[in-house]
Amino acid sequence: MTAALPPHIEAASPHVMNTYGRLPIALSHGQGCRVWDVNGKSYLDALGGIAVNTLGHNHPQLVPALQEQIGKLIHSSNYYHVPLQEALAAKLVALSGMENVFFCSTGLEANEAALKLARKFGHDKGIERPEIVVYEKAFHGRSIATLSATGNVKVQEGFGPLVEGFIRVPINNVDALKAATEGNPNVVAVFFEAIQGEGGIHSMTDDYLRDVRALCDERDWLLMIDEVQCGMGRTGKWFAHQWAGIVPDVMPLAKGLGSGVPIGAVVAGPKAAHIFAPGNHGSTFGGNPLSMRAGVETIRIMEEDGLLANAAAVGEHLRAALTRELADVSGFKEVRGRGLMIGIELDRPCGVLLGRAAENGLLLSVTADSVVRMVPSLIMNIAEADEAVAILCPLIKQFLQEGAAA
Repeated sequence: MTAALPPHIEAASPHVMNTYGRLPIALSHGQGCRVWDVNGKSYLDALGGIAVNTLGHNHPQLVPALQEQIGKLIHSSNYYHVPLQEALAAKLVALSGMENVFFCSTGLEANEAALKLARKFGHDKGIERPEIVVYEKAFHGRSIATLSATGNVKVQEGFGPLVEGFIRVPINNVDALKAATEGNPNVVAVFFEAIQGEGGIHSMTDDYLRDVRALCDERDWLLMIDEVQCGMGRTGKWFAHQWAGIVPDVMPLAKGLGSGVPIGAVVAGPKAAHIFAPGNHGSTFGGNPLSMRAGVETIRIMEEDGLLANAAAVGEHLRAALTRELADVSGFKEVRGRGLMIGIELDRPCGVLLGRAAENGLLLSVTADSVVRMVPSLIMNIAEADEAVAILCPLIKQFLQEGAAA
């Protein structure tokens, strides 16, 4: 069983708002793809802070760079120029083929900014009530607007009335998209995750991405692709939509961009790059020197260490190994994903596996009730992938056998 929490840490602290269903674990420190709790127990981290810790823990180049930056300047203000903003924005523009960047602190903020861009785009064209196409099973955040764009009734319950102006369609069905928007002059944008993370690791197909890009061009809509979880090299390319050879008009980023330092960004192409003017949007902490340094160093290290190729190779190995081990197991449905963004779908809710995996020294998550999600650091190697398979697959088999016997 998982070691007990120390006396000063309670399973449900009376002083911390009860918004998370936590495991009885408090982490102390990490190294690479491994972390240790306050009792000294070691875990292989296949969750990576939920796709955040791109370079793992205690990276030998990132840590001193951040320490140096803390000694110089942590925060200034957007009243002044921030040279590191220019450096990181230039790099993101070069990697994406887009034009400019707005910086914030979280993926939710980045998605909120994208929704504002779409509405302003519509108003600038004389559309008084702009509408945005969003998707079934989508997840874009928990603010009122991003919650309204999200396609999960369970997380929306209790927070109505939701924001209007969204049209919801199924993924990978261009005919459904056309039917839902036919004759509607208020549509201004299509907004989706290239790979749905919280929705269960469902990918937009490359053909669908190309079809939607063409439709947006034809109808003068913004193509807005949420790369908050699936971007920053996770799939083996810098951004997941690049597998389809397209470029969006708006691209929210966050999570892995700062390797654990809070950061968000909205990258804009020519159609969206000049919609905002001074005073239209802002963020107190957005673009602060510390987070910008984290982004610059993260990308530099990723390039120098070949982490995109590593994510593709280790991810392919991990998916193949999981499929091989589970293929003949009753109750296993499929392994999905690209690179190091992997979902293992079972035929029943499997939240219990979260705790069982942790008890056996493996950190992961369960999303969409029945999908085991693995989004480890992009430094994970083949041996660590094999270790994850060796721990996880027996637990899945045992869990499914329990259900069959019940």
